Amino acid sequence: MAGDNSTRKRSCEKNSDVTCSEICKEENVPDKSELQDNNKKPRLSDSKQYANLKEELRKRKKRLQAIPRLTLKAVGENATLNIRNMEKRIPIFLSDIQHLLLYSLLGHHSPYLPARWCQLEKYNKISHTVVFVLEGLSSYHYVAYESMFPHIVSNLKHRLEVITPTVYGASITEELAAVPLTGTQSDKLIKQYGSLETALQTNGNVIKLLRSVFPMHSINSDEKFPTKNSSNRTLPPTDKFCRTKLLLSLWQMVEENYPVPLKGTLAERYGSYILTKDVYKEATSTSPMFGLDCEMCLTTSGNLELTRISIVDESMNVIYDSLVKPENTITNYLTRYSGITEDMLNDVTVTLHDVQQTLRSLLPPDAILVGQSLNSDLHTLKMMHPYIIDTSVIFNLTGDRYRKTKLQILAREFLEESIQDSKAGHCSTEDSKASMKLVKLKLSNSVDYGDAVLLGDRSMKVLKMETDNEKTKRALQKTEIKKYATSIFSHITKNKGTTAAIVGNDEVMSEYSKYLTNSSLNVMDDESFAKDDQVSTQL
Repeated sequence: MAGDNSTRKRSCEKNSDVTCSEICKEENVPDKSELQDNNKKPRLSDSKQYANLKEELRKRKKRLQAIPRLTLKAVGENATLNIRNMEKRIPIFLSDIQHLLLYSLLGHHSPYLPARWCQLEKYNKISHTVVFVLEGLSSYHYVAYESMFPHIVSNLKHRLEVITPTVYGASITEELAAVPLTGTQSDKLIKQYGSLETALQTNGNVIKLLRSVFPMHSINSDEKFPTKNSSNRTLPPTDKFCRTKLLLSLWQMVEENYPVPLKGTLAERYGSYILTKDVYKEATSTSPMFGLDCEMCLTTSGNLELTRISIVDESMNVIYDSLVKPENTITNYLTRYSGITEDMLNDVTVTLHDVQQTLRSLLPPDAILVGQSLNSDLHTLKMMHPYIIDTSVIFNLTGDRYRKTKLQILAREFLEESIQDSKAGHCSTEDSKASMKLVKLKLSNSVDYGDAVLLGDRSMKVLKMETDNEKTKRALQKTEIKKYATSIFSHITKNKGTTAAIVGNDEVMSEYSKYLTNSSLNVMDDESFAKDDQVSTQL
């Protein structure tokens, strides 16, 4: 009994302790209403305090919405200096900067948008736009001495590589100040003056742009201002428009990964490449075209090397066809695609150097190379050429410029020919002839023939049909390389109250004066700048 009592007593004492503990805890816990009060947001003492807070929040939101934001697109990302491997960076052009400059000032009224490489939000909230050009320094200097530019690193989010205009025969001033004419502007000038050439001579706002990456013979004075229909009079009888309309532009060559002779640090990419000629002539409507195709095999270098090259002229005559012994040992003949076998190359002694020298002597200075995705062929040849017609660019069945159509499909759809279907592999003479036939077919029709990008949402049946003259003219205007421009100052000072200032030395002012003289702008030096003047200059 005693044991039982003691057990019960201890049990009772234990329960008692628990109860006391629980009671103590309950005493320390605030009641439910107190908890609810503590969780509530603090109440404002009066309506005035509430109104002040609401106004402050409204102002804060307005400030956040008024901040302009610049974001990069894929093209811009590919040019960023964050990509340390220089060979993987694809620089943008100074014209891209010009388009951003115009958009930041004119918004949707800008003749060009920077949509190719970036997106700018809240452009109308930008109070000032400053372009600061520091000559003599390159991206190499910045990357090598980045620690010496703390302000740039901490304050400028986006740092991109830009191709300096001097590498393609232009100037920084020209690229910034000369805005290429749009189709609408061209129409107005032609209607007013009869031709762009006449407008150039009578209107101070129009400047002819002559650009060239490659070494060129100077243009004769009598060639600078051809008559309105001079190009049409020299057209070959089978052509409906000038073949130069199909040439790749400089930015297209960069976009399509063609080798171009850029100077400065960019030259390291193609340091081992050579030009097809020492000096070139300007391409015209009668410049000869040559179809080119190369076959390659995989070697111990890990790269594709040249094993065959074929060239045809406009009459489909094979003017050069040679097997080539690669410098390194072949590890895969890729016969299914190249058509090359081990037996074919056993007694071959022709080298890449031999091919390069043959091409340099064979091609005239205004030769136009024709082919399907010739960028890979030129890289294999380790050569650079200014005049390219790429059938993968001028023909398109997808409606998407970046989705290329195979040469085999183009030949089937437009030439009704079957190529690249042999078990023995591709044939370079067959492919070069197919490319030449496609270009000649397009020249006999219109610029937008076979191009779903230019034609828009058209059926394949319409793609094969010849367009009428008016549609052809519009297509020509779309694809024509811009040779004429107006002054950027004429654009940015159209808005009332908008002014521009140019600060520089005598040499800089002399350059900009070409885009200010004979125009309707009120230009004054800084000391004489008045309220009604639009552009000020300061030495």
